[in-house]
Amino acid sequence: NRYFVLDFETGVLQYFMNEQTKNQSPKPRGALSLAGAIISPSDEVPHMLVVYSANGEMYKLRAADAKEKQYWITQLRSCAKHHKESDSKSISSSRSRSSSLLPPGTVNSASPSGQKHMNQSGPTVVTITHHKSPAAARRAKSQRSGQLHEVREIMSQAEGQQKNLVQAIEALPNSGPLTALDQDLLLLKATSAATLSCLGECLSLLQQSMHQVGQQHNRTLSSEGILGWPGPKSHSTEQLKNGALSSLSSASANITWAIVPSAAQDAQALQPNTEHSASELILVEDEMTDTEDNEEEDLGVMDDQRSVILHLISQLKLGMDLTRVVLPTFILEKRSLLEMYANFMAHPDLFLSIAAGATPEERIICFVEYYLTAFHEGRKGAVAKKPYNPIIGETFHCSWDVPKDKVKAFRTNGASTVPKASAKELGQDQSPCYKLRFVAEQVSHHPPVSCFYCECKEKKMCVNAHVWTKSKFMGMSIGVSMVGEGVLHLLEHEEEYVFTLPSAYARSILTIPWVELGGKVNINCARTGYSATVTFHTKPFYGGKVHRVTAEVKHNPTNTIVCKAQGEWNGTLEFTYSNGDTKVIDTTKLPVIRKKIRPIANQGPLESRHLWQHVTNSLKEGNIDAATEHKHRLEERQRAEERQRAALATPWKPKYFAKEGDGWLYVNPLWKT
Repeated sequence: NRYFVLDFETGVLQYFMNEQTKNQSPKPRGALSLAGAIISPSDEVPHMLVVYSANGEMYKLRAADAKEKQYWITQLRSCAKHHKESDSKSISSSRSRSSSLLPPGTVNSASPSGQKHMNQSGPTVVTITHHKSPAAARRAKSQRSGQLHEVREIMSQAEGQQKNLVQAIEALPNSGPLTALDQDLLLLKATSAATLSCLGECLSLLQQSMHQVGQQHNRTLSSEGILGWPGPKSHSTEQLKNGALSSLSSASANITWAIVPSAAQDAQALQPNTEHSASELILVEDEMTDTEDNEEEDLGVMDDQRSVILHLISQLKLGMDLTRVVLPTFILEKRSLLEMYANFMAHPDLFLSIAAGATPEERIICFVEYYLTAFHEGRKGAVAKKPYNPIIGETFHCSWDVPKDKVKAFRTNGASTVPKASAKELGQDQSPCYKLRFVAEQVSHHPPVSCFYCECKEKKMCVNAHVWTKSKFMGMSIGVSMVGEGVLHLLEHEEEYVFTLPSAYARSILTIPWVELGGKVNINCARTGYSATVTFHTKPFYGGKVHRVTAEVKHNPTNTIVCKAQGEWNGTLEFTYSNGDTKVIDTTKLPVIRKKIRPIANQGPLESRHLWQHVTNSLKEGNIDAATEHKHRLEERQRAEERQRAALATPWKPKYFAKEGDGWLYVNPLWKT
């Protein structure tokens, strides 16, 4: 808890350790000028707000509740606006007062400048982060970015302070209440050394980047105008292409060349064909077993790409939404996000086994087993690449033929058993396989919402899901939240399992990027009273394992835990059941049943592989420039269509999904038929 004071007259936000230290010494522990500052709410933790000062400093503050948070935001923004206008007019404000930041009806403190001790309503404002961005500080001082003098000075001071810290720790006695071998002090030593090493690497990369840019352009580039990302709102006349600058026409001209040559064809392609019924999903006669090799290589450390990442980072702010940020092409996987969702079904035998469970307990445990094994193939392990952002109206269709003898009953150790329900089916249908059908569609562009639906008529089960991908810049990593939910319907048992998805994080984006999953997800069945909690653990800053996951299945009416699981989502998983039995699943050795998909020549213009085929082929050939150009054309075509719909006030109408409440439902689901 800290004691905060906002002085409206001077436009300064100050904080002290507590009210007593403020009264004893008027010098604050920290102060932030609000002239030109940006104040924004943050969803990092509840009731958080962030104050970005014009000189590069940043305060992260947490209020007691939503009302107090909004009151602070209003007062801080008012003060920032007032002093920004005063500065721009070059006149001093005649207004002389201080704001107490007290909610209406709250008794003010006795202090004449109207302070508020934030302890009045509980655990209130906490200073979570207070640091100065070197890049922003250089920008504020108009320092030339190629020199990095201030950064080197700060680094030198930090190294000296770290040496003093280490010497002070090592000088402690070997016995007593505080020794040199104290665990917290050892952790502090290691963490400070690792932090300095990381900062040293960053400084070295910046120096190399500045040197390369200086050689290429023979001029000094300011930190505000190094390069410009292309986009509809960009006024830059230069476009970034994998570390080098190439001269292109302005953004408005780019839109022209992107859409004029084939405007009629593109307009026809982008409009949904409402003549087709939703049953087009199950026309699988043309489908063939997918032979596409979707293996992805790690990005590794590539000097020509590092400058692109450095430039991208220089334009981002902590917590910034990346939905509208154009990311470099070389970090893309060779598949659409819609196809990635289909790849979560790479073990359809485990999925269909859910319905084979004899009891509600067995069925939810089977669901958890399938859920935990789905991410290894769907996420392609820990490769730090991202799928293509689907174009609005884009669809993906596929199916799986699942041998009936592969659909095992619960907890069998490799013994193939066909559920009782299948005996009747085999009498009517001699097919040795179950047919599992899948369709996905991008139903919204802003926000980006994807929907997918999967069904097996023979097993009377289907799943419907909608996911809004929300990306956020987090400093040296990028976080992607999967907002939304899915519902698994087991019609034979009249059960519905509601589930959510974890977040994904791209780590170490300046060195060798890698991906981990994080967050807590829930699986609930209201009818049976069973629920499961799955926690994807992110790696701690110091020590710890990567890709760790734990799960717990509980019968809520009796508060009984019936199953526990632990391991790695892309490695080995161990399940322990209430009767003492255990089972180990190695996700790397699970057989993958390949999906069946129509050849590109037979696909519609808005089907994923047909739509992205030129980008994919260019990436396979290693021609990043061509891939970037094809990707840019698709994105510009989408923007042009979006402007056209806005001008005509015609909302986009999805083909296979309809909005219902806060979610989206497949138009012809199995439970309706």
